[in-house]
Amino acid sequence: MDSADERRPLRWGIAGTGAVSKQIAHDLHLVESASLVAVASRSIERSTRFAVDFDIPNPFDDYTAMLESDIDIVYLCTPHVTHFELARRALLHGKHVLCEKPLGLDAREVRELAELARDEGLFLMEAMWMKFNPLMALVGDIVRSGEIGQVRAVQASFGAPFPRDGSSRWQPGGSALLDQGIYPVTLSHMMLGAPERVHANGTVRADSNDLSEHFTLEYDGGRFAHGASSMVEFLSSSAAISGDQGWIDIDPGFWFASSLTVHSYGPEGPRARHCTVDREGHGYTPMLRAANDAAMSGLLEHPTHTLEDTTSVFETLDAIRRDAFET
Repeated sequence: MDSADERRPLRWGIAGTGAVSKQIAHDLHLVESASLVAVASRSIERSTRFAVDFDIPNPFDDYTAMLESDIDIVYLCTPHVTHFELARRALLHGKHVLCEKPLGLDAREVRELAELARDEGLFLMEAMWMKFNPLMALVGDIVRSGEIGQVRAVQASFGAPFPRDGSSRWQPGGSALLDQGIYPVTLSHMMLGAPERVHANGTVRADSNDLSEHFTLEYDGGRFAHGASSMVEFLSSSAAISGDQGWIDIDPGFWFASSLTVHSYGPEGPRARHCTVDREGHGYTPMLRAANDAAMSGLLEHPTHTLEDTTSVFETLDAIRRDAFET
């Protein structure tokens, strides 16, 4: 890429026109060196309407046609059963890819996409926006400061009774674990790494769609993580990171939250301090800016959320699924 190319904004295309796509389109406009130039949907009416709403010059009703247009990077915001194939096609067309979570359906698919991206010399990342949230950067700073001591446990869950509206989560391949459970598992990996043992149970339909699960991830020295996910009942959406000198409570919606409370103990007894960060756009902007800058700089992955990180999380998700539903 010559110097002129390096100076021009990265040209983005979005696949999908649902609710999350709308938030992504809004937040992409806040990224200084990004230009949203295309959107693809199965319906030209939907893509045209979306294009008008978000000032996008090129609407498409054919994904391949968008890939063959003058874009540099694709944001995949389609049902997660389509992610592997659509990401693969984008990479084979020479496009960088930022893909809504989950990147694939299992660790095998993630490894295959990671290998293809490296072979093609292209940027690939799962859009795990939680890891780019300024609140999570603050959590990391607090943990590294030693204020709560050594991290010993993580507790997090995400559950809500979603309407049975025939949307993709209720179609074959739908999964509470991949849709909601990926967040508590990723948080556990961030704080404790990959577990040594996994114990899980849950409910699954005859078509193999998992509706809910709860799991324990075990680590050496008695450290652990408890997590749960569901699309048929409410679960607390807060999270706690506990150490041997205190703990951090992250407010509900922990994956996008803007505030937390640190509890610790000192000579004067228990202390609690509340911390708040600003949210930029709908909360996706920091991740979009990070991915955009990484791809423009010629990186094949972002150090905050590497392909190895993603693969490791999927290995844990696979282990949860096996223990909960195959034993």
